[in-house]
This record gives sequence, C-alpha cells and structure tokens, in this order.
Amino acid sequence: MRKRKETDIKSDLIIGRNPVLEALKAGREIDTIFVVKGERQQGSIGKIIALSRDAGVIVKDTNQKKLDFMCGGANHQGIIARVAAHSYASIDDIFSLAKTKSENPFIIICDEIEDPHNLGAIIRTAECAGAHGVIIPKRRSATLNFTVAKTAAGALEYMPVARVSNLSVTIDKLKERGVWIYGTDMQGDAWCKTDLSGPLALIVGSEGKGMGRLVREKCDFILSLPIRGEINSLNASVAAGIVMYEVSRQRLQIKTI
Repeated sequence: MRKRKETDIKSDLIIGRNPVLEALKAGREIDTIFVVKGERQQGSIGKIIALSRDAGVIVKDTNQKKLDFMCGGANHQGIIARVAAHSYASIDDIFSLAKTKSENPFIIICDEIEDPHNLGAIIRTAECAGAHGVIIPKRRSATLNFTVAKTAAGALEYMPVARVSNLSVTIDKLKERGVWIYGTDMQGDAWCKTDLSGPLALIVGSEGKGMGRLVREKCDFILSLPIRGEINSLNASVAAGIVMYEVSRQRLQIKTI
C-alpha cells in the first residue's frame, strides 16, 4: 500500500487520543470516529467511545493499516476522527426556512447515498431548485466531508442538511407535519404528470439498490423517469435533479409548450 505523504493528509482529520477527546469535549461537529479493532477499551479510548455515544457520533472499527494510511504514518494511537465540513441542521431548521419564505416545505431525503460526489451534487441542485433542506441517515451514507463540500460548490452555506438516526421514523414525523412523501423508482407514475405543488419530501434512493424496502413502504407516491436507452438506470444525482426541477417548475407555474 502506498504511504501517504504528510501533504496528502486531509484537513478534516483529527489524529490521536487527546486531540479527539478534546474535540468531543469542545462540542466539535464530528462525522465519524475510526478505532483500531480490539482497542475500544485501551486507555482513554474507552472514554472517547462513551462521549461519542452521548453525542450520537458514529464509531467504526478498522485496522492499523487503514489508520496508518489515512494519517500518513503519523502516531494516531489507534484512533482518528473525521470532522464535518459544515455543521448539521435540524428538521425544525428546514421547516423554519420554508416558513421564512412563505412556501410549502420542499425536502430532499437521501436514502443511503454513499458517494460523496453524488451527495454534494444533490445538495447543490437542491439549493438551486429552491428546496428547503436535505435529510441524510447517520449510517450507510456519505457525510458532510470535504469532498461533499467541494462538490456542493458553496451550497452548504445556504442549504440545511439534517442527519437522522432513523429515516423511517423521520418520515413518519414529516407526515405528521403535513408533508407528502414522494419516492423515485423505475416503476411508478410519470414524474411530470403528478401534482408536486404541495408540501413534499422527495426520496432519492441509493446508487445501486434504490430505495430501501421500509422507506419505500412509507411513500405516498412513486415517481418514475422514462428510460429509453440500453442502460436501465440514471445516476442518483441526475435523476434527483430532473424531479427537483419539475417541483420548481410547478411551484413557479411555468407552462410547458
């Protein structure tokens, strides 16, 4: 495995036990903590794990070689934290933005979008199309890392992104607040023949599997895009962009020819 040079190390990493511990104590926005498997109870790592649990931070077991590579051979003491490129918002923040604009809520839910370039592109398009927020799950999803921030091209400064523990529970809460849930899938109603002018949340499925079964069952409507070529699916961010702009078109009451 190629050893990373010190200049290759990303600025989103906090390396070593004490720096990670102090970052947690200071309330730093941390996406993920990586710990060498089998060392969770070694020294101060146990305290770090406990603080991470209280803060809702994801902790992943990994191996020594991966941590060595991530930090370019620096003395990581068995632990590295990856910080967020931007702070996360709450669901209430998303609704507040819609209320401030006197608009029906327009929310994007990313169901296990793991490619940071896709997530960044979705956030960028959501901001341009007039959405009020993006929701991602804590697990099996890209986070607000520096690749996402770069791909979003500044949209993170204006687009609230909420990170939730359970998408299904979150969808139920959105429904309680009057939001209709629209999923995207190959089998569904034509995206341009469905009324999208009301309060809605649009679910974008993962790159390989689409929407999960539990999330799909929560949908009030399923939207579909026509596939006329030999490839049977679109890139997640491309498909999301098409539907987002149909929502925007309807809300702006732009007539088609």
